[in-house]
Amino acid sequence: MLLAVNYIHSHGVVHRDIKLENFLYDKEGGSYLKLIDFGFSKIWSPNTKMALSCGTLAYVAPEVLNNAYTAQCDLWSLGVTVFILLFGYMPFAGNEERMVASIQNGRYTQKKEAWGKVSEKAQDFVKKLLVVSPDQRLTAADALKHPWVAGRDKDLKADDVSRDTAEGLVAFGQSSAFRRACMLMMAWSLTNEERAQVREAFMEIDTGRTGTITLPEFKKVVEQQFHMPNDDAVRAFHALDMHHTDEVHYSEFLAAMVSSRIQLHDSLLKATFARFDTDKSGFITVENLKQCLGETFDGEEVEKLLAEADASHDGKISYDEWLAYLKQPTAQDNHVDVAARMLDTQTQPEDKKMKPKAAIAPAQNNTTSKQETKKTADKCCCVVQ
Repeated sequence: MLLAVNYIHSHGVVHRDIKLENFLYDKEGGSYLKLIDFGFSKIWSPNTKMALSCGTLAYVAPEVLNNAYTAQCDLWSLGVTVFILLFGYMPFAGNEERMVASIQNGRYTQKKEAWGKVSEKAQDFVKKLLVVSPDQRLTAADALKHPWVAGRDKDLKADDVSRDTAEGLVAFGQSSAFRRACMLMMAWSLTNEERAQVREAFMEIDTGRTGTITLPEFKKVVEQQFHMPNDDAVRAFHALDMHHTDEVHYSEFLAAMVSSRIQLHDSLLKATFARFDTDKSGFITVENLKQCLGETFDGEEVEKLLAEADASHDGKISYDEWLAYLKQPTAQDNHVDVAARMLDTQTQPEDKKMKPKAAIAPAQNNTTSKQETKKTADKCCCVVQ
């Protein structure tokens, strides 16, 4: 839960309706969560205060009732959510008038029997979230460092990132712009089960728990696996950072993993081609690419991108041309083209096809329902455990 809140806050988004019902498991029987319902969310600047009274009364922070609040309102609401999970009852109850008075005074009900079953560290965590003054309340980043959370998080981290993961990141960064665009589009077509194969790897690299991979985190991985010189590591990182935000988002990480850790099967390939073929003509045209990518992608004009795969030089890319393009490594690809090997399995008998790697642990993408927050929230899709 904290990973999701910390991610959106670090990217200038406040949720404003954090509550138990807005955290969903990624699938039945799963252990990873999605933060949903961004209907009240807002892109927010730290030097301003919001005034709109919104949310669910039992979860709203005191400052929201006073119509002057910041993103810290989400941490109070998270405190109420964790309170319910730990103690099994609502901290603020009664009629509306009584509930408002209790919230404004930070006076929650403490049932001795329920509290006696909860560790002191967990009790302290809740108490430091349900603080009336937002300035004294834990931020999402600070809450991740609280002993109750940090201790468990430390136990879950793996000692090392696999070479497959590191190789996929480096190879993706050294691929051509159009190949990276194809892999990025393919990442949006992955199923929950396919994402599950690599989500744990993302969390292992994201040691800062920001929901993104920073340059120091990336350099640590590639230096461990390849002893890559610093300049080369920086160049590979910036190629991965397609949004030029000095961080690699979850969607970009998934795109890198598509060619090395996830099997490219027929339905995935067709679904991705269909995302480019916006007018359902059966071809990818310059106009299609402009609609999907804009006038340029990573500094390259889309006309140049299309020419890379347009083997027939007729100004459009057929499905067969697109497939052949993905199977052929380019001059810039210094690593073995794993994607080509996996694509070749599509022509083999079923019993000889490469089997997908065992899923590691499931995880999450944040979803939004407001257009103004979609671009920010979609990038990560922060992975939550």
